[in-house]
Amino acid sequence: MSKRGYISRYLLILKKLKVKPYSTYEELQAYIDNQFEYIQMQDESLQIGFSKRTLQRDLKEIRNVFGIDIEYSKTNRGYFISQSEAENMNFQRMMEAFDLFNSLNLAQDLRPYIHLEKRRPQGTENLYGLLHAIKNRLKIKFTYQKFWEEEVSQRLVEPYALKEFKNRWYILAKDSKDNNIKSFALDRLTNLEITTQTYQYPDNYNIEQSYRYCFGIIGPNGLEPQDIILSFDPFQGKYIKTLPLHETQQILVDNDEEMKIKLKLYLTHDLLMELLSFGDNMKVIEPKSLADQVKLEHEKAYRQY
Repeated sequence: MSKRGYISRYLLILKKLKVKPYSTYEELQAYIDNQFEYIQMQDESLQIGFSKRTLQRDLKEIRNVFGIDIEYSKTNRGYFISQSEAENMNFQRMMEAFDLFNSLNLAQDLRPYIHLEKRRPQGTENLYGLLHAIKNRLKIKFTYQKFWEEEVSQRLVEPYALKEFKNRWYILAKDSKDNNIKSFALDRLTNLEITTQTYQYPDNYNIEQSYRYCFGIIGPNGLEPQDIILSFDPFQGKYIKTLPLHETQQILVDNDEEMKIKLKLYLTHDLLMELLSFGDNMKVIEPKSLADQVKLEHEKAYRQY
């Protein structure tokens, strides 16, 4: 069987267990047989075999290739994916990417029915190298150009983590120029070089904790997070419920007149820009300083017409 056949089978197993944990071997076999008809639409020569012995080999390979453990529960009499919350998020994104990739491959001759956003690459070709540097504590060099500056600069940094925000990827790193931790957009980064210089990760710094109350990529910069209360009209509220603004979001009121939520965030430029995008579908209730800032920005925009 081709490598493509093996990978397709691994992903089908994962997809089935995502939808129905504790699936039996017979259920996995039936699902693979059913779904494989669609995969063969893009490659008629692709063949796939599945048996109990094959399943055991597949479980080992899934662990090696994807880092995902699948176990058998005697109590529930089926197989399930065993993972932490963070691992689950990575798995969900991987499956999302697989579904998109597979659908686009199937639809190669159906261009009129699929309309992709036209945008430039987001620098993801450097993800593997950056992850290697982060895991092995290696300093990196690169050329960087800010949006608001014409001249490029050379950077030597200690890479700590990768962060995604609105279809852009950023590397969070300590800049050797001033020893401050900054974010660098991957699509503005070129000439990446992974050096042999090692560094010591700071004991007093935690990426997840530092950005816990951040909306977007801008760090706290010494600020304190604040309780924010927003009121949305019922129509916009439906979107906010299905796609929360932030993990701290709590629903306070949800009726035919409004949906009111509470957030705990730093008051950053990223947050302000997001709130302004809702226009008259949203009103800031608290804090007053944020409400005044949103009002001022709307007034400035109005005066331009």
